[in-house]
Amino acid sequence: MKTVYVGMSGGVDSSLSAALLKEQGYHVVGVYMKNWSRDLPGMKCPWAEDLADAKRVAVKLGIDFKVFDFETEYKQKVVDYMLAEFEKGHTPNPDIMCNQEIKFKLFYETAMEDGADLIATGHYARTDGKNLLKAVDENKDQTYFLYRISEDAIAHTIFPVGGMLKPDVKKLAAKKGLDNAYKKESMGVCFVGEVGMEDFLKQYFEEKAGDIIDAETGEKLGVHNGAIFYAIGQRHGLNLGGGLPYYVVRKDVSKNIVYVSRNLNSKDLWTDELELEDIILRENNGGLQVRLRHRAELIPAVLEGSKLKFEKPVKRPASGQSAVFYVGDICIGGGIIV
Repeated sequence: MKTVYVGMSGGVDSSLSAALLKEQGYHVVGVYMKNWSRDLPGMKCPWAEDLADAKRVAVKLGIDFKVFDFETEYKQKVVDYMLAEFEKGHTPNPDIMCNQEIKFKLFYETAMEDGADLIATGHYARTDGKNLLKAVDENKDQTYFLYRISEDAIAHTIFPVGGMLKPDVKKLAAKKGLDNAYKKESMGVCFVGEVGMEDFLKQYFEEKAGDIIDAETGEKLGVHNGAIFYAIGQRHGLNLGGGLPYYVVRKDVSKNIVYVSRNLNSKDLWTDELELEDIILRENNGGLQVRLRHRAELIPAVLEGSKLKFEKPVKRPASGQSAVFYVGDICIGGGIIV
């Protein structure tokens, strides 16, 4: 009998994953990863509640349960990385780094050392034992966030709900009597629940007034509270009055200036090529499709060295975000946008 360590977050996807694996005859060990426990002003970190939910499910299923404390490593590998990127004026994706460094590296390695043959999570993705494949539920597919995990981790990971639709996951969990079948999903920063990114960043960076400049005319339009808090393409939170909305088209963090435009065709918002770094590529036959944001449509592209070229201009993602590559259903890698 193979032993599988299931990362249990307290949510329905990982809970049902544990239940299904037990039914399939695995020796299942539930593991709660304690990555973050700090409360923020106006926001209580939900870790204790999530741990209790995960433990309750483990008791119901009659499986062993452990807590792996990764808080120190998480701060170093994910939070510090994220803050350093924001300081450079980039917009990093902490979920991608969390999967690369914590869930599919640290958790994977710790589980294997502890006696696991395999690991499992409640992510919406699939594998064929070698490749990372898109989930059946296109709307929930999470391969965009998983593209940086190692081939070794892919070969030793099961995604039990990756072949299911989300509504069916909830129904089946309810049918099996899992208390968290309809638990509200956390949509905030990956590790601190419902708190927004700007509120989180304000714990680390001081607000500092700076100019909002019209990128077309050079005219000063208003004042912002810190260029570090704004992302390219953002149109909320600028407080520039009525009329057509302004969009952030670029920013200068060193001078604390945010440049905006009402021109949706602004050259700053569109590009027909992107420069990538830290590229991961598991195969390359030339033609591929690219996802530039989670749930965004797949766009045909050609990768030439570190340059990703498109047939027609695409809306430019913020530096620090990821371009993720697909051939058919297979996620073959991606890179970080410069």
